[in-house]
Amino acid sequence: MAPMRLLPAVGHRRMPWKNGGGETVEIAISPADAGLDGFDWRLSMATVAIDGPFSVFPGIDRSLAVIRGAGMELSVAGVGSCSLDPAAEPFAFPADQPTTARLIDGPITDLNLMTRRAGFVHEMERMRVAGPVDLAVVSEVVLLLCVSGQVGVQIRGETVDLAPLDALLIDRRGLAEAGGVDGEGLLMVCRIRERMPA
Repeated sequence: MAPMRLLPAVGHRRMPWKNGGGETVEIAISPADAGLDGFDWRLSMATVAIDGPFSVFPGIDRSLAVIRGAGMELSVAGVGSCSLDPAAEPFAFPADQPTTARLIDGPITDLNLMTRRAGFVHEMERMRVAGPVDLAVVSEVVLLLCVSGQVGVQIRGETVDLAPLDALLIDRRGLAEAGGVDGEGLLMVCRIRERMPA
């Protein structure tokens, strides 16, 4: 993988949900040729238009954030319920537990980061950018998704501009040469690293 790869919004791949109940927009997946049953990690967006169950992914941990719409209530077996809206922090839960969504007021778009539990761990957070912000992160892989606004990312002394729904994939080598971010907008910052042996 290149140290840095721009993933423009127009290039994201559309496909049906695993359970056939809707459409997902795949932003990035590893390995690049993996299917829904064989990925190490995957970042995607989905539009949820009706109440109902989520797809089940055995052996997968998942973080979800609402990026558009009023929000939804998630109910995860063995975990509990959570209310998510565009201001809420991402919610982490096991993707192999039955999960049901109830919309608060109409369709929403969510961002999903999933990693295979046996080998990887991840974190997702919102970063509001209003001027220069340091991008000091320690990870194997970082994915930045511009939700709104215009954000520039400094890499190797150059600026990579992100428009809404553009993403930037940066590996450890790229992170060593990354500076900060600038502009005005909202970024979702996704960190992925290998799970340390017990």
